[in-house]
Amino acid sequence: MTERLSIFPLTGALLFPGLQIPLHIFEPRYRALVSDALARDRRIAMIQPQNPAEGAPLFQVGCVGKIGDVEAMDDGRYNVVLEGLSRFRVLRELDVTTQFRQVEAELIAEPQDEFLSSIERASFEREAKRFADAQGYSVDWDSVTRLDDVSLIDGVSQIAPFDPASKQALLEANTLNDRCELLVQLMQFYGRRDGDDDRVTLQ
Repeated sequence: MTERLSIFPLTGALLFPGLQIPLHIFEPRYRALVSDALARDRRIAMIQPQNPAEGAPLFQVGCVGKIGDVEAMDDGRYNVVLEGLSRFRVLRELDVTTQFRQVEAELIAEPQDEFLSSIERASFEREAKRFADAQGYSVDWDSVTRLDDVSLIDGVSQIAPFDPASKQALLEANTLNDRCELLVQLMQFYGRRDGDDDRVTLQ
């Protein structure tokens, strides 16, 4: 089955099922998008454009979110928290008269009961600590160790400071194990210091 989705194309912003993203909505077309979503099913589809140009082609995979918390301001702007529901795959963009873009898409069935092996988890946490130290990030590692595998891997994928194409590859990874492996490669690639010889080649 396919669905008609109203989209919010935003470079560098990812949403994963089960996670949240705060959004400040100020452009008139996206204020119209939020207003329309609130009047219907509260759903907005997040997806990255392939380049920053107006009306740029979209990447193939995004994530549908449902508006949770919402603050409507007097000047028409919104602060919303979008809660991830399901990834989707774009089939085609629709010819519409709305200010915002819409697509025909199919929802992606998510794998159930995914987990990492103890070796994969330990390897990921070790690489994440190296990356955080190299970037100067302050991390509450006690809280990190209490996260389940999906929340940890998807959460890091959502907020990691990688380029849009790398972040898109994380969103499109088919399984949790694939996403974990790619994250480790990306952290090694982005976290290397100038002059290091052990550079990682991304496949």
